[in-house]
Amino acid sequence: MSESSYGGCGARTMSGSGRMRYSASVVLTRLGPAGIEVFLVERSPKLRFLGGYWSLPGGVIDEVDGGFAEPARACALRELFEETGVTTPELASRLGEEGRDLARDQALVRDGVASRFVDALRQAPTALDRLEELGSITTPPFGPRRYANRFYHLECPPAEWPTVREGELVDGRFLSPGNALRLWMEDELRIAPPVLLVLELLDRHGPRGFYAAMRNETAELEAGKLHPASFSPGILVFPLRTETIPPATTTNCYVVGHRNLYVIDPASPYEDEQVRLFAKLDELLAEGRQLDGIIATHHHPDHVGAIVPAAQRYGVPVFAHEITLSRLPGGDYEKRALVDSQRLALGHAPDGAENWELVAHHTPGHDRGHLAFVETRYRAAIVGDLASTVSTIVIDPPEGHLRTYLDSLRRMLGLDFDLLYPAHGPATRDGRELLRDYLNHRVAREAQLLEGLKQASKLEDLVPLVYHDVDPAMHAFAARSLLAGLEKLAEDGRALRHGEDWRLAVS
Repeated sequence: MSESSYGGCGARTMSGSGRMRYSASVVLTRLGPAGIEVFLVERSPKLRFLGGYWSLPGGVIDEVDGGFAEPARACALRELFEETGVTTPELASRLGEEGRDLARDQALVRDGVASRFVDALRQAPTALDRLEELGSITTPPFGPRRYANRFYHLECPPAEWPTVREGELVDGRFLSPGNALRLWMEDELRIAPPVLLVLELLDRHGPRGFYAAMRNETAELEAGKLHPASFSPGILVFPLRTETIPPATTTNCYVVGHRNLYVIDPASPYEDEQVRLFAKLDELLAEGRQLDGIIATHHHPDHVGAIVPAAQRYGVPVFAHEITLSRLPGGDYEKRALVDSQRLALGHAPDGAENWELVAHHTPGHDRGHLAFVETRYRAAIVGDLASTVSTIVIDPPEGHLRTYLDSLRRMLGLDFDLLYPAHGPATRDGRELLRDYLNHRVAREAQLLEGLKQASKLEDLVPLVYHDVDPAMHAFAARSLLAGLEKLAEDGRALRHGEDWRLAVS
């Protein structure tokens, strides 16, 4: 399966411009003993992109699909065959048993250039008509890479049985939507976000109402309805448009909880984004849920743009570190200070587990009042600007302090968590690895800075030497982090400052 679901879960893109890729997936169903079942495939845990997640057969539209009137439809049928061996009666007849195995071998070996299969499809184009289109879903704007994925339904032909060959995929199975969702809530099955939506709609509306529900939902999303994504139970993420630092263009707002909810970082100052957010919150409350409060990870403008209107609209308190509370926008709303290791009750987890809590952890360095949070049932961490999956984090003195920031990274690594939700970018399953990467990245930058000080003494001259791998358009931001690095070297006794000049300390 190529990158056909939400792009970037676990990926870390340091730079790049926004681009859209187009893909297709197949909802392959059969009638099982207890009703309809969907075939799901598991991606290898070794893969950085959605490793260990269960998804639908599918992939990115390839050049070989371009010769058909509907490339997405051709892609869906081709990827289904490559990944499961399932095809339509017309194509099975064209390929024959021996040719079918050769075609699949060729597809896997040649990385999607499935000429035997494509040739057969050209000779039997009516096979494409068996796919029922369900609509398209575009990745929320987490970062530079996005996917527009078109979904199709195919009832598994009676003579076909899907098989997964180990490699990029490691398993596949038919599951009823209800059973898949139960395993998801019990943390036994990680399901890619758009597939989760498909399963929820099929479970809620049944086979008869599924087509209409799916088409209606995808049409509303295409029209601008706020698109919730969930990489673990009990956490919804909404990227909201903000004035933030490139390459990010959005800040993630989180809704944590099942029946008792907290909103973390209602970020956007823009009215249209606030309208979309409040519409989604109203929808959740109409389902019988309760909003217990709003939380700010820290006071930076790209995290708190809607905090006052949200608090006033819903009449709930704002929770944050006391330093953050003193710097939030003014207004008539209740403020409650959070301290390190404080626990907020979330009630019952999605699987019914009791005593579910959200634990606050003071993680200064990027900002003096910065908090990160870990929920106790699924061990997911919401880390604000402690880390990002689309960029590095700017440490901007005097508010930012590099030594303190590194201590916060190390402290976070000492906590029990797995999945990491950043303020910018999609979630990553390898949260601990990401934080270790951040520490290693800072060590490497420090080594570059020490070398740079042998050649230059002024900040403006050091930036292109130390950040030679960074887009010059970002050098103004890099200069702030470089200053933080120089200050740390001075604290360590390895650099000295004389006015605007810096030099290495003599050992």
